[in-house]
Amino acid sequence: MEQRNLFAALAISLAIIVGFQYFYEIPQRERALREQAAKSQSTEQAPSSSQAPATSTPPQAPGSAPPAIQGAAASPATHEAALAAGPRVRINTPRLHGSIALVGARFDDLTLADYHETTDPKSPEIKLLSPVGAPGAYFTEFGWTTTASPKLALPGADTVWHANRDTLSPNSPVTLTWNNGEGLVFTRTISIDENYMFTVTDRVENTGPAAVPLYPYGLISRWETPPTAGFYILHEGPLAVLNNQLEEPNYKALREDGAIKKVSTTGGWVGITDKYWMVVLAPEKVERLEANFAYQGQNGQDKYQADYIGTEALTVAPGGFLETRSLMFAGAKQVPLLDTYAEKYGVEKLDRAVVFRWLYFVARPLFYGLLEINKVTGNFGIAILLLTVMVKLLFFPLANKSYRSMSRMKALQPEMTKIRERYAEDKQRMQQEMMALYKREKVHPASGCLPILVQIPVFFCLYEVLYVTIEMRHAPFYGWIKDLSAPDPTTLFNLFGLIAYQPPHFLMIGAWPLIMGITMFLQQKLNPQPPDPIQARLFLMMPVIFTVILASFPSGLVIYWTWNNLLSITQQWVIMKRTKIRKR
Repeated sequence: MEQRNLFAALAISLAIIVGFQYFYEIPQRERALREQAAKSQSTEQAPSSSQAPATSTPPQAPGSAPPAIQGAAASPATHEAALAAGPRVRINTPRLHGSIALVGARFDDLTLADYHETTDPKSPEIKLLSPVGAPGAYFTEFGWTTTASPKLALPGADTVWHANRDTLSPNSPVTLTWNNGEGLVFTRTISIDENYMFTVTDRVENTGPAAVPLYPYGLISRWETPPTAGFYILHEGPLAVLNNQLEEPNYKALREDGAIKKVSTTGGWVGITDKYWMVVLAPEKVERLEANFAYQGQNGQDKYQADYIGTEALTVAPGGFLETRSLMFAGAKQVPLLDTYAEKYGVEKLDRAVVFRWLYFVARPLFYGLLEINKVTGNFGIAILLLTVMVKLLFFPLANKSYRSMSRMKALQPEMTKIRERYAEDKQRMQQEMMALYKREKVHPASGCLPILVQIPVFFCLYEVLYVTIEMRHAPFYGWIKDLSAPDPTTLFNLFGLIAYQPPHFLMIGAWPLIMGITMFLQQKLNPQPPDPIQARLFLMMPVIFTVILASFPSGLVIYWTWNNLLSITQQWVIMKRTKIRKR
């Protein structure tokens, strides 16, 4: 039957999708984590150097990427030792902690005050940026290049700036100054709001006798490949909006291609993103710029860079000055906040950093609906349950039609079995009798397909919303679920904690995945059973397969799936009780 074939195709497709993640992507991610840990350990054990070599020099011509990644690797050190290597301006805001290096005026030390490594509020804050010399260097830098001849001294990675204060806060901007001794005075004013947006205003005064052409640039450099989730609905790595198009080259693509170059007009931005955090540079008042993504493997270390450079000279006349302004977002990817920044500063498509791949215009309303419900309930898990009910109510008429058709088909199964047995040797007569039965009982075998097909996009959109958004991270539910973004921590194989035994990863099958498997089995029992024994056994195995696979999924998704199954079972059971089939 067409409907059973549809269910089989959907079940097999979902099994392939989640199976690919469970048996390929998750082991690959764990392998990357082990390699990263080994690399960090070897880095910390290596001897430190009293002076790290220069790691960045300004480009020599417009249109070339600032080669921060081309410098020799700094002698490895601890994070604390790297921070103590030079003077710094402290960053202290309600949501960010860290410092700016006065050597190079680099943003290279940043932690997120609202987010911690574990659910324990006393655990370390999430580390976003890290200085060169520390494991996993990750920093941003702004600067200038020129085509003037003879070559002028411009601020670079080794430039020591002077600060007018020692702490940057929302109410206290910091001004950095540097004089090149050749008639140019560089001033950089850095301000920050209450959240994650830095504003960097560069001013250049020309006290010399000749006009000077300057080209502004900004870069984000990341050393070492970070562990990634490796799931196809999520992008982690460099990204940008160029020519109003979202560009998403991942780390693997950069390693294989070496460099990807794009050209953008005013309003474009470049960045590097993780699942929940990102760093973005958005220049203002730059008519045309060139954006670059680059990779370099050096001394066994991966180095990635996303940058932009102006392609039209900004000329500062004798006795005159020029100013440019750049925005830098460094923080958590909260969609409402990104929407606010996009509207306030004109940063186009900034919210696309949270990638709702399936159906953007469906996923966003679902996400905002989830946020509004959470404001009332105060529990993200309850918000998921209530949103699922609302989605069910929205599709109630279609689902009713589907379940009514399935229920009538189930009630007809005894009659259908008799026809198959009676005309087993005459396939044509069997089909004629089947069609006569459908016509007499006013049932169509495919009548339940369309309502199900309409609901599939909404299901995947809701699935994606729960997986990619930061709001579910470390959000508790009830009982043993302390983090809806993490798998159920219990397991059947130590009797849910009663036995002092820690099973291996593949045996971590928690209580919620088991409940989900039971609800999936009960729902199957309400559906018409396939006449083919092999197909029937396949359907019988699906709850077991999905229980094992979904055990590694975030518990919020498993709770959603379980609750959705329970609502479907209730609705289908009521419809079956009301469905009557006339007896022959």
